[in-house]
Amino acid sequence: PALIVPLSIRAHRALIILAFGIEQQRDLAELSLAELQNFSEIIADDVFETLTLEGSVNARNHIGGTAPGQVLVAIGLAQTQLKSTD
Repeated sequence: PALIVPLSIRAHRALIILAFGIEQQRDLAELSLAELQNFSEIIADDVFETLTLEGSVNARNHIGGTAPGQVLVAIGLAQTQLKSTD
């Protein structure tokens, strides 16, 4: 079963990992799995799928998000609104 970690804790851990990357002058994708797991035992090797530009964009698959499907939905809504104002 998936572990449920409150958003505030996930955000705090993410900031700590980001600070570590900055301190090391390394991109997060350059950190090893072992290094990332020092911050949280629930980090798995699939984390690297998200630590790319494409993965990061696709991970934002919610209303207003940057995932391609969400962008297409937003474009469709905008086009509908523009047509209704003509």
